[in-house]
Amino acid sequence: MNHFLFGIYPYIAITVMILGSIIRYDRDPFTWKSKSSQLLRKRQFLIGSVLFHVGVLVILVGHFVGLLTPVAVFDALGISHGAKQVLAMTAGGIAGLMALAGGGMLLHRRLYDPRIRAHSTLADTGILALLLIQLVLGLLTILVSMRHLDGHEMVLLMSWAQAVAYFGADPAQYLAEVNILFKLHIVLGLTIFLLFPFTRLVHMISAPVRYLWRPGYQIVRTRQPAEPTVKPATRTTSPAE
Repeated sequence: MNHFLFGIYPYIAITVMILGSIIRYDRDPFTWKSKSSQLLRKRQFLIGSVLFHVGVLVILVGHFVGLLTPVAVFDALGISHGAKQVLAMTAGGIAGLMALAGGGMLLHRRLYDPRIRAHSTLADTGILALLLIQLVLGLLTILVSMRHLDGHEMVLLMSWAQAVAYFGADPAQYLAEVNILFKLHIVLGLTIFLLFPFTRLVHMISAPVRYLWRPGYQIVRTRQPAEPTVKPATRTTSPAE
């Protein structure tokens, strides 16, 4: 199972995410949206959405840079493994708490507001719940990392991620001895990748660049045909009158 979950499952999840997203965009482009519920209930939305999105973006950038940058680069820059681990724990902890607080507010809206609950699908609520569980697991791994600040386990995670990304030999070997919380965090993260093209998460990879050149004013027309205009009756008179 260790070999399957961390050596084969990553490629299954990433392949489904990429091909599924391409197929969905090609076949069902009108479903490529996040279906915002702001109009149904603005309260809680702005604060929760900002906290959640900012926190998640910081976490994604931190994971991408931290895991996929070769260890030799940090060594060349003079950044020790322990210092990198403390930086990752601090930045990831702050961003994780922000995202967890914002996501909790968004999930509360979907579960307890009747209009938003009726507007939501199982995929909408389910993927948000999975993201919150993933955030909790990520925060719990910080408690594990605090027990040893030598950076050894962090280097193992980096070696695994780079072996997967760069098609190294047997990536699963690096995770055989890591804590179970890290393994659960990775498996759930890969599962979210697997579900990515079937949920509202696809809007993450759509940059709204067309708004840069869209005209400021938009003409909105109704689909109903316009009512015929009734001209006033005219009366002709004879010269005698």
